[in-house]
Amino acid sequence: MAITDVVVPQLSESVSEATLLTWKKKLGDAVTADEILIEVETDKVVLEVPAPASGVFAEIVRGDGSLVASGEIIARIDTEGKAVAAPAAPAAAAAPAVAPASAPAAAAPASVSSAGVASPAATKILADKGVAASTVAGSGRDGRITKGDALGASAPAPTVAVAKAAPLANPSVPMTQSLDGRPEQRVPMSRLRARVAERLLQSQQDNAILTTFNEVNMQGVIDLRNLYKDKFEKEHGVKLGFMSFFVKAAVAALKRYPVLNASIDGKDIIYHGYFDIGIAVGSPRGLVVPILRNADQLSIAEIEKTIADFGKRASEGKLGIEEMTGGTFSISNGGVFGSMLSTPIINPPQSAILGVHATKDRAVVEKGQIVIRPINYLAMSYDHRIIDGREAVLGLVAMKEALEDPQRLLLEI
Repeated sequence: MAITDVVVPQLSESVSEATLLTWKKKLGDAVTADEILIEVETDKVVLEVPAPASGVFAEIVRGDGSLVASGEIIARIDTEGKAVAAPAAPAAAAAPAVAPASAPAAAAPASVSSAGVASPAATKILADKGVAASTVAGSGRDGRITKGDALGASAPAPTVAVAKAAPLANPSVPMTQSLDGRPEQRVPMSRLRARVAERLLQSQQDNAILTTFNEVNMQGVIDLRNLYKDKFEKEHGVKLGFMSFFVKAAVAALKRYPVLNASIDGKDIIYHGYFDIGIAVGSPRGLVVPILRNADQLSIAEIEKTIADFGKRASEGKLGIEEMTGGTFSISNGGVFGSMLSTPIINPPQSAILGVHATKDRAVVEKGQIVIRPINYLAMSYDHRIIDGREAVLGLVAMKEALEDPQRLLLEI
């Protein structure tokens, strides 16, 4: 027997422990080198643990949900072992062998096969009542359920129906009953969800958060996008969205009002000479904010490609810790979910965040006339300890002006 250890991958210096999720292999299963055995969740990312060698899954040292540290042994693989064959299904296959040889081929099962079988009329009645045929005793020939049986069947109690219909947030966690007998499900927070909750609460406690709003006419961006989106996709292999315009507009405003791109360190204000823009992305495990490094140096195509990659890997839990560390300003796009207006929470240690919402046709007044325009409401939350209302309002106005005349973004004016 030759044993190879499976260990926890190296975690970030700021992460001391992680949680094992669910093993994808059982003892005795065959394992191929580099096959993913389990995922390890930290408070920032989810890391995959591949098999270090091929062989047989021989031992689970740490079970599902265990807290582990970098380099810790969590399982062992026997590189010389052979997989255990799955046992054959017993009862069903053995039954015909013990049946009397003289029994007619169709006679024995005939009396059984009709039990629980409903006539067409009975089937409809049971379906309308929400009653399973298997719970009704049939009075017809060979136990068949008749129309009379269906009419006399009782519908299930309301509480049972509600319990069955209640959606499960996590299928692996059973539904229980509250003190008043109603169904509920208690699911532990993931490490990522708990960390997000902790940071958001910290942001509200430590920052003097204020939000300013403005509206932007998106017609210029929409026209420009419609004019070039097909050529853009053909040339760059990615769709031309709206987020790249918001990123460019934000960078233009941050250059004009540097305090929006600053952060507080003790009693000092740090003015960053670079523009690392965090893009809030929803994932199955919670909110993550990967960073567009040096966004001012990226083309619109590079921004779109990077954001698309962030979204894909966030859904797969494959974003790296280093990709979500740092950032000088963030953008949260609730509009993709239909949000009309919100007050985003600052992502510490940053001092401001832009909230983008759904673009809708609205009635607005232009030159004394009521006209219909595609309007997006922008919201910028900022830390009032270092950002005064003047800089916040003017910064948001700068973003509005850039979006309403997107050619300015290309000319950087």
